[in-house]
Amino acid sequence: MRQGDTVKILSGKDRGKRGRILRVYPELGKVLIEGMNLKKKHRRSRRQDKKGEIILLPHPISASATAVVCASCGKPTRVGYRFDENGTKHRICKRCGKDL
Repeated sequence: MRQGDTVKILSGKDRGKRGRILRVYPELGKVLIEGMNLKKKHRRSRRQDKKGEIILLPHPISASATAVVCASCGKPTRVGYRFDENGTKHRICKRCGKDL
């Protein structure tokens, strides 16, 4: 999975939803998805005239609980690889075989 990929959540409270990857944490095996796995954070007031507030922040979700969505067929898929004649590596959809 890469930053900017569209993924579908396979398990958890947001199961079935789709979102875009904002950041990847390979050492933790987690990804941060836009608008998913939101947690409440209580923010304290910094000035006297401004009140404290509760904000929703996205938290990382396990990468194994997501599947990359193919741009051409629109279905969640596994990612495969192929090399072209120049030797450059391309990611392909395991369902339809087209480039991701």
